[in-house]
Amino acid sequence: MKVVIVGGVAGGATAAARIRRLDEEAEVIVFERSGYVSYANCGLPYYIGGVIGEASELTLQTPESFWSRFRIDMRVRHEVTAIHPECRTVTVRSLDSGESFEESYDRLLLSPGAKPILPRSVDAGVPGLFTLRTVEDTLRIRTFIEKNHPRSAVLAGGGFISLELAENLRELGMDVTIVQRPGQLMKPFDPDMASFIHARMRKNGVKLLLGHAVEGVEENGGSLRVLLKDGKALAADMTVFALGVSPDTHLAKEAGLRLGLKDSIVVNDRMETSVPDIYAVGDAVQVTQSVSGEDVLLSLAGPANRQGRIAADNICGGDSRYRGSQGSSIIKVFDMTAAVTGINEQAAERAGIRADKVYLSPASHAGYYPGARTMIMKVIYEKETCRLLGAQIVGYEGIDKQIDVLATAISAGMTATRLKDLDLAYAPPYSSAKSPVNMAGFIIENIADGRLKQFHWHEADTLPRDGSVTLLDVRTEQEYGAGHIDGFCNIPLDELRERIGELEQGKPVYAVCQSGLRSYIACCILSQKGFDCYNLSGGYRLYRSVREDCGCADESFPCGMDRTVSR
Repeated sequence: MKVVIVGGVAGGATAAARIRRLDEEAEVIVFERSGYVSYANCGLPYYIGGVIGEASELTLQTPESFWSRFRIDMRVRHEVTAIHPECRTVTVRSLDSGESFEESYDRLLLSPGAKPILPRSVDAGVPGLFTLRTVEDTLRIRTFIEKNHPRSAVLAGGGFISLELAENLRELGMDVTIVQRPGQLMKPFDPDMASFIHARMRKNGVKLLLGHAVEGVEENGGSLRVLLKDGKALAADMTVFALGVSPDTHLAKEAGLRLGLKDSIVVNDRMETSVPDIYAVGDAVQVTQSVSGEDVLLSLAGPANRQGRIAADNICGGDSRYRGSQGSSIIKVFDMTAAVTGINEQAAERAGIRADKVYLSPASHAGYYPGARTMIMKVIYEKETCRLLGAQIVGYEGIDKQIDVLATAISAGMTATRLKDLDLAYAPPYSSAKSPVNMAGFIIENIADGRLKQFHWHEADTLPRDGSVTLLDVRTEQEYGAGHIDGFCNIPLDELRERIGELEQGKPVYAVCQSGLRSYIACCILSQKGFDCYNLSGGYRLYRSVREDCGCADESFPCGMDRTVSR
């Protein structure tokens, strides 16, 4: 059997090695148009910032090591220019010699990846303008920085690459501005959780122009003028476009393969295309979002590697199936971490799912053990069934552990109330006896059983201030004095039982504290005294973060993520 693979990075390289492990006699040829194979796309920004010291550390394998270990023919700087399914051949051009030739195959695997998006109005040839997708892109950017010592950069786009690059350029001492057309960074997160990411970026000196779009870039006497769609212009020494990627599927289109979203390649759960004996994996393929069932595009290394393995199994006569993509991802935001899995509220609404959510602010480990810091968790679930839909977490320590537990629970089809039953590892330096994931399950069970009613940050300002309801803040006087929601009166929780006579029976009570814990206890007290009580989910910390993000709050009040001790 002869297998030809187009693309030798994540999915293609994984498939090649898997095929060899399954079939020692197969002839495997990989054509990669760049000069590198099996490299770590996610590490590219960290080489620019110097965190990764040597370019060689970005490549997990080389053509030589692939041949030595697997006897796989890895041909870099070779571009496949056409596919001929009717005669089972591909046309290949050597980028060094310019010569073209035909290569036959029994099975063909497409792993062409995706290409960076550039607005049509932007001239890619402007000096100092870059995209970041390949090792070559990374080397060009780092060489430019070492040679020209730029002092300022504008990054177009607000996704993973842009945020990671912003951090690394700031570490180099550069003035960095991110321009993002949507009103938030990191679209997998809901806007409320993205507000904490915005705060951390701004605290570290990154300027955010949200709701703006780059329309053009011009040379300006040795620097650049970055033109915005609203007519403004920004001065910069360099510009990097990180607006996202589009599937690189012109070969598939010309060969008559069925295409889907944004001309991505349509595959079945065996990673087979519409043409027999042609498989496709990675950023170029359309996949199913495993929670919502929607067709989506996901440019993530984990799914690409799994798809490569599945395609290889099936090429070698097996029957492996891809169960869809959950979209689990994590990012370092300076000293903070943000992670997400499943779908967010916006995706649930698009899919027609009636969703609810809870917020909680647990500590990274036992509070009495030194160094515990607060994380903010948002868990989304289906109202009628309590089916877990997604989760988002921002914080400092232990974020990866919590998101991976939640991702596993979603993959296993668990209900949100089952989270309370998970038997998770505990020791004071690492977690709490009631882990953050357990706590999310407790809260959702209380809601499902009718023991807890909640309202959310976006409803707080719309509550009547005419005396028809009681608005109650149960934090300490000091906390209340440092900032509170307009119209909420203050009775500290520890005084509530003695002062309960100050509250008028018959009026609904809307209670708030810093994170939602003390106000929940207040609601337990009041509900048993005959009050109809509602708890602010996420508390004042979340409310304040969202308000600060939209410029509605007093700038002297610090971001709640730095206030780690109060509940």
